[in-house]
Amino acid sequence: MNAALIAAGKKFARLTTRAVVARPELWRFFRGPLRAQFDALAPEWDEILGDEALAPLVAALARLDDVPERVLDVGTGTGKAARLVAERFPRTGVLGVDLSPAMVEQARSVLPAELAGRVRFEVADASALPCDNGEFDLVVLLNMIPFFDELARVTAPGGTVVVAHVSGPSTPIWTPPATLREHLAVLGFERFEELAAGEGTALLARKPAGE
Repeated sequence: MNAALIAAGKKFARLTTRAVVARPELWRFFRGPLRAQFDALAPEWDEILGDEALAPLVAALARLDDVPERVLDVGTGTGKAARLVAERFPRTGVLGVDLSPAMVEQARSVLPAELAGRVRFEVADASALPCDNGEFDLVVLLNMIPFFDELARVTAPGGTVVVAHVSGPSTPIWTPPATLREHLAVLGFERFEELAAGEGTALLARKPAGE
């Protein structure tokens, strides 16, 4: 893909993230263009986002209190994070969702046969997830816009949300840790932990078991 187009796409992704985190109601204006952008990127996404980009997520998974039984990967792209979680936790079921049908198609096509019984991918809008309340022990976001109310809704009592960015503040889809803490704390999350690994960062937030 043309370098100028990639640069423009990064700028648009950053603009979208800032706008939607500040005012979630604006998502309806950005949803279509962002979907189209990632549909176009799907064939090359695994080359753009190399395995080294998973370092902050690997570090965060090592800090979990318990092995999760049910995991949601929001903004799964081609499924790198979902596959990583499934490989690390051999008995865990993982659902990866993404707004881009092309990304989901690619994720399904590269899913190893040995993971097919525990990992599935669906097209879904992160602002209105097709999931039950408290369905997941772990919710993962790798380079993804956080829709805080939905994260709180689908995370089980005692569960954890992990928000990772492959390049820290340089990541196009980036939400500062202070902003993540502020919004998640209002929704009852606690025991925040910030990590740095490779070139990236991650934040863990736990939901109290009594909620």
